[in-house]
Amino acid sequence: MTCKDFIAIGASWGGVDALRTLVAGFPDDLPATIAIVQHVGAHGSILPSLLSTADPLLAVHAGDGEKFQRGRIYVAPPDFHLLVDGECLRLSHGPKENFARPAIDPLLRSVASTLGARSIGVVLTGMLQDGAAGLSAIRASGGTTIVQDPDDAFASDMPRHAAPYADYVLPLARLSAWLVELTGGADCVRSGAP
Repeated sequence: MTCKDFIAIGASWGGVDALRTLVAGFPDDLPATIAIVQHVGAHGSILPSLLSTADPLLAVHAGDGEKFQRGRIYVAPPDFHLLVDGECLRLSHGPKENFARPAIDPLLRSVASTLGARSIGVVLTGMLQDGAAGLSAIRASGGTTIVQDPDDAFASDMPRHAAPYADYVLPLARLSAWLVELTGGADCVRSGAP
């Protein structure tokens, strides 16, 4: 069984509250890396500090070329796409996707192509359809896909568009426990990744 040790999460409208609720349910020994894209555009962001106060895990803005570690939360900084390249994080000032930079699809696509079956993709509340194509890529690569129940989301567009590519559609209150379950277990064979 391949270990699910990288969780990529995307959120937009209503996402800050949803993300704080989600990460509050993570234990301090979560055996996975978490990467988050919240649509913030070029505006300043204090999301890492907001998440760190809700969660025992350290949340930081990702740095270009930084080697990712388990038990950490990496947040896309304002006006940069967050990508995974090998065992490192990359920041890109490439074109906006789905009217956003940072956008969710670039992160999910890079996670799918780099980590494949090790990955879990999560799409939370938001407008329009960012995240659907990336979730499809994660599923096609053997990763696991989860979508917040559209009826449970502050904004249902993103979850509704992503739901056809979801292995699981769950209310926010159940997502943390399910992610912990997916990343743990005695049968999980961990790779040599950090």
